[in-house]
Amino acid sequence: MAEPLYLDDLGVGQCFQAGPMSVAASDIVAYAQKFDPQPFHLDAEAAKDTFFGGLAASGWHTASLTMRLLVQALPFAWGVIGGGGEITWPRATRPGDGLRVECEIIEIVPSRSRPDRGMVTMRTTTLNQRDEPVQVLVAKLVVPRRGAGP
Repeated sequence: MAEPLYLDDLGVGQCFQAGPMSVAASDIVAYAQKFDPQPFHLDAEAAKDTFFGGLAASGWHTASLTMRLLVQALPFAWGVIGGGGEITWPRATRPGDGLRVECEIIEIVPSRSRPDRGMVTMRTTTLNQRDEPVQVLVAKLVVPRRGAGP
């Protein structure tokens, strides 16, 4: 386990990575059955005649996998705590994809009202095995300052 990082340890331009993580067709279907039951997520045959032209993971499944990788990549002292963001899916995650994340800090703003923390804006690109982005997330994360209690 990496040493926990605090706001004071971070700098704009700093990068983090994690992965790869494999995506199985059975995982795509299982996630969709529970959370996003649409034909292009549930059935490879039915998906052929849809916008995606084949089985595709839900964007929310991709976001969940990204979160798993973020927890591995970012050893922030309080954990990975979101404060808002913007997400895009430039292409679908497909069965057999191997996903990895590349994260870059693009802004750090210490809190004026809460001196024990700040907000870190991070761009996280989730890439498949062909280095094609399947998700881009720009998120604000709450990060404690060194010496801050939980």
